[in-house]
Amino acid sequence: MNHSKRRASGSALSGLAKSGFVVVLGAALVSVLALAQTGPESARAATKRFEMRVVASGLENPWEITWGPDGKLWVTERTALRITRVDPATGERQVAVTLDGVAKATGPGGVLGMALHPQLLRNAGHDEVYVAATYEDKSRPPDTRFADPASPFRHLYSKVIRLRYEPSTSKLVDPTTILDGLPAGNDHSGLRLAFAPDGTLHLTTGDQGSNQLGNVCNPVLAQRLPTQAEVDAHDWSAYEGKTLRMTVDGAVPADNPLLNGVRSHVYTYGHRNPQGLTVGPDGAIYTSDHGPKSDDEVNVIEAGGNYGWPHVAGLRDDRAYQYARWADASVPCSSLRFSDIAIPATVPREPESAFRKPMMAPLATMFTVPNDYNFQDPACGGVDFICWPTVAASSVESYAGFTNGIPGWDRVLIVSSLKRGSLYIVPLDASGRRASGPITREARTMNRYRDTAVHPDGRTIFVATDIGGLVESRDGGINKQVDNGGAILAFTYAGEAPVAETSGTGAAGVAAGSKSPAAGSTRSPAARPSGPPPQFTRAQVTAGKTAYDASCAVCHGSTLTNGTFATPLAGEYFKRQWSGKPVAALFEKSRTTMPPAAMGSLPAETYAAIVAYVLEVNGSAPGKTALPAEASRLNAWQIP
Repeated sequence: MNHSKRRASGSALSGLAKSGFVVVLGAALVSVLALAQTGPESARAATKRFEMRVVASGLENPWEITWGPDGKLWVTERTALRITRVDPATGERQVAVTLDGVAKATGPGGVLGMALHPQLLRNAGHDEVYVAATYEDKSRPPDTRFADPASPFRHLYSKVIRLRYEPSTSKLVDPTTILDGLPAGNDHSGLRLAFAPDGTLHLTTGDQGSNQLGNVCNPVLAQRLPTQAEVDAHDWSAYEGKTLRMTVDGAVPADNPLLNGVRSHVYTYGHRNPQGLTVGPDGAIYTSDHGPKSDDEVNVIEAGGNYGWPHVAGLRDDRAYQYARWADASVPCSSLRFSDIAIPATVPREPESAFRKPMMAPLATMFTVPNDYNFQDPACGGVDFICWPTVAASSVESYAGFTNGIPGWDRVLIVSSLKRGSLYIVPLDASGRRASGPITREARTMNRYRDTAVHPDGRTIFVATDIGGLVESRDGGINKQVDNGGAILAFTYAGEAPVAETSGTGAAGVAAGSKSPAAGSTRSPAARPSGPPPQFTRAQVTAGKTAYDASCAVCHGSTLTNGTFATPLAGEYFKRQWSGKPVAALFEKSRTTMPPAAMGSLPAETYAAIVAYVLEVNGSAPGKTALPAEASRLNAWQIP
């Protein structure tokens, strides 16, 4: 049986097989076949019943979860900067290490991917654990894409650390950095780790959220390959949007692919945000990759492969995606407001078919939709990304080889979903390189699923959940509350689902952990304004926009309505939520919850300026009186 970690994400595949593209890898010609995809409605609802229990709660953003050889669940807690071992039966926790020399979790940063050495606790001299983390390094050149000298991302990098496990103390000791100076930023970090059967270590890196939202003027570097001069100088700036392959000491393996005549850590390229990485029983390596508005991908990783991003999302089929090059606009990019719905005429764009280079087609997409698909579904009340046909694939797990495992899951990939709180099951054929049937949606709750692990008997799947965030509600809209934040959930197979449960979108197949569909509903009518409107100055608006762009746009979007990680701060959704409430409530909400990884870290005057900017975008006019940076003085003013 295979318990190798690292993931992908996914959702339904239905339709007929569609020829892929010829891929050039060195002198070899590899023909790749992918299944044509339709919309998310093609995913089958639960076919299995699971009993759910909460193994542990109160974890601080568990990001990686893997079954260890000691019978414990090994977990990275991203924002607590630690690795914790959890008893899967009792939930008892023991901190193995809290890492020093790691940046305080900012944006998607902190302690992320983890890989246990395959010979851990086997008396082979390899009681080692590897972890990917972000860190600050002011000895390296600043990332000039972050112009603010005070930005926490200006000197942010990522690195891979090796630790040694001491069974006598149950502690991880002797941290050693094996590779540093890797890309990091405020979005799309990737950073999953996995061991391949040949003993090499694989790491995913994201495109750093370039060409969208607050990073819209940054070009995507996923297609750029390192030069020999950069490799010689240990300059890894071209490693964005890649999968990397390294030795256990962080060196470039001698058999890594030659790309443009250069051998580096780069194993594959053309990725967007590959947060899933796993290894199958025959050594096949799989990733999952977040799509833009459609086309999350599950990929089979082949040495030297180009996976197409940003020119192609999913299949090269000219469906619901065009590559818009915002940085190359005919007017200053900084003067534009990003939108992935209505792209300005000043921004050059190209269809997927314009990309003529050889590329690898995905094993499956989640989901592909036609060009006339409605990406602004009113069911989501302005929080459009929840209704997009992606699933926010956060991890992928190879499930195969279990003698008495879950019936029908002979060889599948388990893909966890952040925004849909589900496990998407992708069946594979005997080769492990093609999907062999429809994807099913299992184990649904109202949580953000971050990662999975499988019990050695194959009957229980463990799921790590984010501490909070936006999720799809049971009635098809959005929900701002999760059922089990910062938890490890165990889903134990309890039989086949009744036929009635294999259609529709309800939480079929889960026997515990549900709440009323109305819990956290966002559809309540807005209060009517009754007090005087707020007062603030133009200078506050200007300062607020600068602070917002630096600290908030990556989640809430550059227009306050186009974010994919947080609720809109303008438009109808904002009006429903905030109209009639005191300005003090918005100020306190901002101060106590933002930025998520460093709540309350900004000066009070900065929070007041951000509130002023939000109010101005929503129609309030600046005047001569400044908005006080004190909640007690803001209670009398009402949000229009």
